[in-house]
Amino acid sequence: MYQQKKYIQFLLKSSNQHGVHSPFIYDLITKCFYNKTNYPDYQKLKTYKQQLNKNKESISITDLGSGSKKTSDKQRRISEIAKTSGTPLKRAKLWYRLIQYFKPKHVLELGTSLGIATQAMHLGQPQAKITTIEGCPNIAEFTKKSLADYKGIQFLTGNFSQQLNHVNQQSWDLIFFDGNHTKEATLNYFETLLPAAHNNTIFVFDDIYWSEGMTQAWETIKQHPQVTATIDTFFWGFVFFRKEQGKEHFTIRI
Repeated sequence: MYQQKKYIQFLLKSSNQHGVHSPFIYDLITKCFYNKTNYPDYQKLKTYKQQLNKNKESISITDLGSGSKKTSDKQRRISEIAKTSGTPLKRAKLWYRLIQYFKPKHVLELGTSLGIATQAMHLGQPQAKITTIEGCPNIAEFTKKSLADYKGIQFLTGNFSQQLNHVNQQSWDLIFFDGNHTKEATLNYFETLLPAAHNNTIFVFDDIYWSEGMTQAWETIKQHPQVTATIDTFFWGFVFFRKEQGKEHFTIRI
Protein backbone atom coordinates (compact mmCIF):
# COMPACT_ATOMS: atom_id res chain seq x y z
CA MET A 1 0.00 0.00 0.00
CA TYR A 2 2.87 2.37 0.77
CA GLN A 3 4.39 1.88 -2.68
CA GLN A 4 1.02 2.26 -4.40
CA LYS A 5 0.37 5.52 -2.60
CA LYS A 6 3.82 6.83 -3.44
CA TYR A 7 3.46 5.81 -7.09
CA ILE A 8 0.25 7.82 -7.44
CA GLN A 9 2.05 10.82 -5.91
CA PHE A 10 4.96 10.25 -8.28
CA LEU A 11 2.69 10.23 -11.35
CA LEU A 12 1.07 13.50 -10.27
CA LYS A 13 4.45 15.15 -9.73
CA SER A 14 6.55 13.68 -12.54
CA SER A 15 7.14 15.04 -16.03
CA ASN A 16 9.25 14.36 -19.12
CA GLN A 17 11.97 16.48 -20.74
CA HIS A 18 9.67 19.47 -21.19
CA GLY A 19 10.41 22.18 -18.67
CA VAL A 20 13.89 20.82 -17.91
CA HIS A 21 16.27 23.77 -18.26
CA SER A 22 19.50 21.94 -17.42
CA PRO A 23 21.23 20.95 -20.71
CA PHE A 24 22.95 18.04 -18.95
CA ILE A 25 19.72 16.56 -17.59
CA TYR A 26 17.79 17.35 -20.81
CA ASP A 27 20.34 15.46 -22.93
CA LEU A 28 20.32 12.52 -20.52
CA ILE A 29 16.53 12.26 -20.73
CA THR A 30 16.21 12.68 -24.50
CA LYS A 31 19.35 10.86 -25.67
CA CYS A 32 19.44 8.05 -23.12
CA PHE A 33 16.23 7.59 -21.10
CA TYR A 34 13.98 7.99 -24.14
CA ASN A 35 16.33 6.46 -26.73
CA LYS A 36 14.16 4.08 -28.78
CA THR A 37 17.02 2.40 -30.69
CA ASN A 38 16.65 -1.37 -30.77
CA TYR A 39 20.26 -2.37 -30.07
CA PRO A 40 21.35 -5.89 -31.17
CA ASP A 41 22.65 -6.56 -27.65
CA TYR A 42 19.08 -6.32 -26.35
CA GLN A 43 18.60 -9.87 -27.67
CA LYS A 44 21.39 -11.09 -25.36
CA LEU A 45 19.67 -9.40 -22.41
CA LYS A 46 16.38 -11.02 -23.37
CA THR A 47 17.94 -14.46 -23.84
CA TYR A 48 19.67 -14.38 -20.45
CA LYS A 49 16.46 -13.26 -18.73
CA GLN A 50 14.52 -16.07 -20.44
CA GLN A 51 17.10 -18.63 -19.35
CA LEU A 52 16.77 -17.50 -15.74
CA ASN A 53 12.96 -17.55 -15.90
CA LYS A 54 13.06 -21.18 -17.08
CA ASN A 55 15.69 -22.35 -14.59
CA LYS A 56 14.06 -24.64 -12.00
CA GLU A 57 17.26 -25.15 -9.97
CA SER A 58 16.75 -24.47 -6.24
CA ILE A 59 19.38 -22.84 -4.07
CA SER A 60 19.60 -21.96 -0.40
CA ILE A 61 19.39 -18.22 0.26
CA THR A 62 21.50 -16.28 2.74
CA ASP A 63 20.00 -12.80 2.93
CA LEU A 64 22.17 -10.13 4.55
CA GLY A 65 19.80 -7.31 3.62
CA SER A 66 16.13 -6.46 4.12
CA GLY A 67 14.92 -9.66 2.46
CA SER A 68 12.16 -10.24 -0.03
CA LYS A 69 8.65 -8.82 0.30
CA LYS A 70 7.28 -11.74 -1.71
CA THR A 71 8.59 -14.71 0.29
CA SER A 72 10.53 -15.67 3.42
CA ASP A 73 11.44 -19.11 2.04
CA LYS A 74 15.18 -19.76 2.31
CA GLN A 75 15.09 -22.38 -0.46
CA ARG A 76 14.18 -20.69 -3.73
CA ARG A 77 14.23 -21.51 -7.42
CA ILE A 78 16.35 -19.44 -9.78
CA SER A 79 13.22 -18.75 -11.84
CA GLU A 80 11.43 -17.39 -8.77
CA ILE A 81 14.34 -15.08 -7.88
CA ALA A 82 14.47 -13.85 -11.47
CA LYS A 83 10.76 -13.04 -11.52
CA THR A 84 10.46 -11.46 -8.07
CA SER A 85 13.88 -9.94 -7.37
CA GLY A 86 15.71 -9.76 -10.68
CA THR A 87 16.05 -6.59 -12.75
CA PRO A 88 13.14 -6.38 -15.26
CA LEU A 89 14.15 -6.52 -18.94
CA LYS A 90 13.04 -2.92 -19.50
CA ARG A 91 15.43 -1.70 -16.81
CA ALA A 92 18.22 -3.97 -18.06
CA LYS A 93 17.90 -2.21 -21.41
CA LEU A 94 18.04 1.13 -19.61
CA TRP A 95 21.24 0.02 -17.84
CA TYR A 96 22.71 -0.84 -21.22
CA ARG A 97 21.89 2.65 -22.53
CA LEU A 98 23.13 4.38 -19.37
CA ILE A 99 26.52 2.70 -19.47
CA GLN A 100 26.83 3.30 -23.19
CA TYR A 101 25.89 6.96 -22.70
CA PHE A 102 28.21 7.80 -19.78
CA LYS A 103 31.01 5.34 -20.66
CA PRO A 104 32.29 4.82 -17.09
CA LYS A 105 35.66 3.12 -16.68
CA HIS A 106 35.15 1.88 -13.12
CA VAL A 107 31.76 0.59 -11.96
CA LEU A 108 30.73 -0.72 -8.54
CA GLU A 109 27.56 -2.73 -7.97
CA LEU A 110 26.32 -3.49 -4.46
CA GLY A 111 24.01 -6.47 -4.92
CA THR A 112 24.84 -8.73 -7.88
CA SER A 113 21.81 -11.00 -7.52
CA LEU A 114 21.49 -13.03 -10.76
CA GLY A 115 23.63 -10.59 -12.73
CA ILE A 116 20.93 -9.17 -15.00
CA ALA A 117 22.09 -5.58 -14.46
CA THR A 118 25.73 -6.73 -14.40
CA GLN A 119 25.40 -8.29 -17.85
CA ALA A 120 23.67 -5.18 -19.21
CA MET A 121 26.41 -2.91 -17.90
CA HIS A 122 29.15 -5.09 -19.36
CA LEU A 123 27.50 -5.25 -22.79
CA GLY A 124 26.98 -1.48 -22.79
CA GLN A 125 30.66 -0.81 -22.07
CA PRO A 126 32.81 -3.96 -22.46
CA GLN A 127 35.96 -1.98 -21.63
CA ALA A 128 34.65 -0.98 -18.20
CA LYS A 129 36.01 -2.69 -15.10
CA ILE A 130 33.00 -3.80 -13.06
CA THR A 131 33.25 -4.83 -9.42
CA THR A 132 30.08 -6.45 -8.13
CA ILE A 133 29.41 -7.68 -4.59
CA GLU A 134 26.80 -10.26 -3.57
CA GLY A 135 25.98 -11.20 0.00
CA CYS A 136 24.56 -14.69 -0.65
CA PRO A 137 27.35 -17.21 -1.47
CA ASN A 138 25.07 -19.54 -3.48
CA ILE A 139 23.65 -16.77 -5.64
CA ALA A 140 27.15 -15.35 -6.12
CA GLU A 141 28.47 -18.74 -7.26
CA PHE A 142 25.58 -19.26 -9.67
CA THR A 143 25.94 -15.81 -11.24
CA LYS A 144 29.72 -16.02 -11.54
CA LYS A 145 29.35 -19.27 -13.50
CA SER A 146 26.52 -17.85 -15.62
CA LEU A 147 28.59 -14.82 -16.66
CA ALA A 148 31.93 -16.64 -16.89
CA ASP A 149 32.35 -15.64 -20.54
CA TYR A 150 32.22 -11.94 -19.69
CA LYS A 151 35.69 -10.60 -18.96
CA GLY A 152 36.45 -7.53 -16.88
CA ILE A 153 33.96 -8.35 -14.11
CA GLN A 154 35.27 -8.86 -10.57
CA PHE A 155 32.90 -10.91 -8.41
CA LEU A 156 33.12 -10.50 -4.64
CA THR A 157 31.05 -12.37 -2.06
CA GLY A 158 30.07 -11.38 1.48
CA ASN A 159 29.06 -8.43 3.59
CA PHE A 160 29.29 -5.19 1.58
CA SER A 161 31.13 -3.24 4.28
CA GLN A 162 33.75 -5.96 4.72
CA GLN A 163 34.26 -6.51 0.99
CA LEU A 164 34.66 -2.79 0.31
CA ASN A 165 37.74 -2.89 2.52
CA HIS A 166 39.34 -5.31 0.05
CA VAL A 167 38.65 -3.21 -3.04
CA ASN A 168 41.71 -1.28 -4.24
CA GLN A 169 39.84 1.13 -6.52
CA GLN A 170 40.14 4.65 -5.09
CA SER A 171 37.40 6.32 -7.11
CA TRP A 172 34.33 5.18 -9.02
CA ASP A 173 32.62 6.59 -12.09
CA LEU A 174 29.31 4.87 -11.33
CA ILE A 175 27.95 3.04 -8.28
CA PHE A 176 24.71 1.04 -8.23
CA PHE A 177 23.28 0.60 -4.72
CA ASP A 178 21.04 -2.47 -4.99
CA GLY A 179 21.57 -4.46 -1.84
CA ASN A 180 20.43 -3.83 1.70
CA HIS A 181 17.18 -1.86 1.30
CA THR A 182 17.11 -0.28 4.74
CA LYS A 183 17.50 3.36 5.71
CA GLU A 184 20.48 2.82 8.00
CA ALA A 185 22.42 0.62 5.56
CA THR A 186 21.70 2.86 2.55
CA LEU A 187 22.91 6.00 4.32
CA ASN A 188 25.92 4.12 5.66
CA TYR A 189 26.98 2.93 2.19
CA PHE A 190 26.37 6.41 0.81
CA GLU A 191 28.65 8.03 3.41
CA THR A 192 31.26 5.27 3.07
CA LEU A 193 31.53 5.64 -0.70
CA LEU A 194 31.16 9.43 -0.87
CA PRO A 195 34.96 9.98 -0.68
CA ALA A 196 35.32 7.76 -3.77
CA ALA A 197 33.09 10.07 -5.84
CA HIS A 198 34.52 12.66 -8.23
CA ASN A 199 32.82 15.48 -10.11
CA ASN A 200 31.34 13.19 -12.79
CA THR A 201 30.49 10.19 -10.60
CA ILE A 202 26.92 8.90 -10.69
CA PHE A 203 25.23 7.14 -7.77
CA VAL A 204 22.11 5.11 -8.61
CA PHE A 205 19.89 3.90 -5.77
CA ASP A 206 17.45 1.06 -6.38
CA ASP A 207 13.94 0.91 -4.88
CA ILE A 208 13.86 4.36 -3.28
CA TYR A 209 10.19 3.75 -2.46
CA TRP A 210 10.71 0.21 -1.16
CA SER A 211 9.70 1.37 2.31
CA GLU A 212 9.21 4.53 4.30
CA GLY A 213 12.75 4.13 5.60
CA MET A 214 14.21 3.92 2.08
CA THR A 215 12.32 7.05 1.05
CA GLN A 216 13.66 8.86 4.13
CA ALA A 217 17.18 7.79 3.17
CA TRP A 218 16.61 9.11 -0.36
CA GLU A 219 15.40 12.47 0.94
CA THR A 220 18.44 12.73 3.24
CA ILE A 221 20.80 11.98 0.36
CA LYS A 222 19.15 14.62 -1.83
CA GLN A 223 19.90 17.28 0.76
CA HIS A 224 23.58 16.38 1.21
CA PRO A 225 25.77 19.42 0.46
CA GLN A 226 27.94 17.50 -2.04
CA VAL A 227 24.91 16.44 -4.07
CA THR A 228 24.05 18.94 -6.79
CA ALA A 229 21.31 17.27 -8.82
CA THR A 230 19.06 14.24 -8.50
CA ILE A 231 16.54 12.43 -10.70
CA ASP A 232 13.67 10.47 -9.20
CA THR A 233 12.35 7.84 -11.65
CA PHE A 234 10.38 6.08 -8.89
CA PHE A 235 12.25 2.76 -9.21
CA TRP A 236 15.72 4.37 -9.29
CA GLY A 237 17.15 7.53 -7.80
CA PHE A 238 20.06 9.18 -9.66
CA VAL A 239 22.56 11.35 -7.79
CA PHE A 240 25.06 13.72 -9.41
CA PHE A 241 27.96 15.69 -7.92
CA ARG A 242 28.74 18.07 -10.81
CA LYS A 243 29.90 21.36 -9.34
CA GLU A 244 28.86 23.19 -12.52
CA GLN A 245 25.31 21.94 -11.97
CA GLY A 246 22.90 24.03 -9.93
CA LYS A 247 21.17 22.30 -7.00
CA GLU A 248 17.97 20.89 -8.48
CA HIS A 249 15.80 17.81 -8.07
CA PHE A 250 13.93 16.28 -11.03
CA THR A 251 11.07 13.79 -11.08
CA ILE A 252 11.01 12.06 -14.47
CA ARG A 253 8.79 9.35 -15.93
CA ILE A 254 10.62 6.65 -17.85
